[in-house]
Formats: sequence, structure tokens, C-alpha cells
Amino acid sequence: LCLTGTPLENHLGELWAQFDFALPGLLGDEREFSRWYRTPIEKHRDLTKAERLARRISPFIKRRTKAEVAFDLPPKTVMVRTVELEGRQRELYESLRVAMHERVHEALARRGMAQSHIVVLDALLKLRQACCDPRLVKLDAAAGVQESAKLDELVAMLEELVAEDRHTLVFSQFASMLEL
Repeated sequence: LCLTGTPLENHLGELWAQFDFALPGLLGDEREFSRWYRTPIEKHRDLTKAERLARRISPFIKRRTKAEVAFDLPPKTVMVRTVELEGRQRELYESLRVAMHERVHEALARRGMAQSHIVVLDALLKLRQACCDPRLVKLDAAAGVQESAKLDELVAMLEELVAEDRHTLVFSQFASMLEL
């Protein structure tokens, strides 16, 4: 039995690992699985292979939503806070935005969209990191930038919540942001 609270859609290697633990051999070894399913589906968007894989694993998957299993939980509350970047953090973001814009356009012109997705994802990653906290950006241009509007806002919110004796769970896609 395998349980996961995270989607298996992150990449098919995670799906293979779960099945290899619970039903060894069902999807072949990792190399076979990559050759028959992972590469065709993830790199070539082969819908026929995706449908074949879905049919093969469907008898073994039970997917339930929070509403189906946690009746006592209140509905999710979403509060959107807009945080303005200021000072050196804003300057860093703008310089990264301009540099990444040029880099992405060059890659697209040279190699096309199909061959440039890594460059696009890297640009988005750096911009997201700069928005969270400049210390996450592993570039010389970010060294020494201490301003972090998002972290300042988070700390202020947490102080308020702690004072109200509220339980709080903080998520980030960046483990290094959680460390800060």
C-alpha cells in the first residue's frame, strides 16, 4: 500500500517509484519504464502511451479529494496579499527581468520553443526567487541585497497570528526560503 499527499503528476518517475514499491515489476524496471512511458509521454507528449499507462495503473489507484475524506475541515480561506518590491530588491528584480527577457528571446530565436523550455523555466525560477528573497538567487548581482518585502510581510503576519494564538502552517516551493 502506498499513500501520497502530493500529486503523482510531478513527473512519471515518482509514479514508477510508488508502483515499484507496491507492485514490483508491474511497470518494468526504471529503464524500461522510461523507454516505454516516461520519455514518450514527458518529452514527446505521446497521448497514446499516456492513455495506455493510465489504463494499466487505474485498477490500483484510489484517488480521493479532501472533501471526500475530511468532512470536519472548514472550507479553505484564501487571503491574497499584494507585496510591492522596493529598493535594491526591486532593482535586482528589474535587472534580472531585463536580462532574462533577452536570454529567453535569444533562445527562442535560435532554437525555437520546443528546445528552449529549460531557458524559460530558469528565467521564471530566478524571477520567483528574487520576489521571495534575493538571497535565494545564486548570482553575484544578488549578493548583498538584504531587502525582502515578502519575508518582511510574512514575519509581520506571523507575529500577529502568534499573538492571537493561531496555528500556522507555512509552505514554500523553496526549502531555502523556509530556512530563512
